[in-house]
Amino acid sequence: MGAVTDDEVIRKRLLIDGDGAGDDRRINVLLKSFTKWCSSGSAEDGFTQYQRMLGTLAQCEFSMGKTLLVYDMNLREMENYEKIYNDIEQSITSAHDKISECKKEIMRAKRIRKNRQEYDALAKVIQQHPDRHETLKQLEALDKELQQLSRIKENVEDKLELRKKQFHVLLSTIQELQQTLDNDEKCEIDESQESPMDN
Repeated sequence: MGAVTDDEVIRKRLLIDGDGAGDDRRINVLLKSFTKWCSSGSAEDGFTQYQRMLGTLAQCEFSMGKTLLVYDMNLREMENYEKIYNDIEQSITSAHDKISECKKEIMRAKRIRKNRQEYDALAKVIQQHPDRHETLKQLEALDKELQQLSRIKENVEDKLELRKKQFHVLLSTIQELQQTLDNDEKCEIDESQESPMDN
């Protein structure tokens, strides 16, 4: 068997001792002291052993009280940690809710921004066209121009109708004149045929 190192010895003592407070050793010393006290012959040795036992017992009680205090403190710490854990869980849940709300707010902001961009684009298109007042003025001007053109058309149609009538009269007159000339020529021919006979 190899040499035992200091670390291994300390580790074994800690494993035997529990939390390292030396309680097992004190109890063993107390048992040995009690055995010596029971087997002690003189009263002076017995009193000394008795005082040692009381001191060791006080140390054990002190260590046990300390351990109980540490145990109570650990229980309170566990409760405190549990409370902190619950607070953290609530904070996480609240943070998730806030994140979800912020995501919804971002979506609303994106939609509003998109709508504003569309509105701006529509406004630019609208600004390229004249406003309603200007359009109404243009419509009134066009309406006046249309009325004026309608009057001109009526005048032209009236003149055309008059010219048609005049042309018809002219044609009728030409026909009558032509007929008259034809009649005159026919009469002259007839007269010229009759005159040699007279001779």
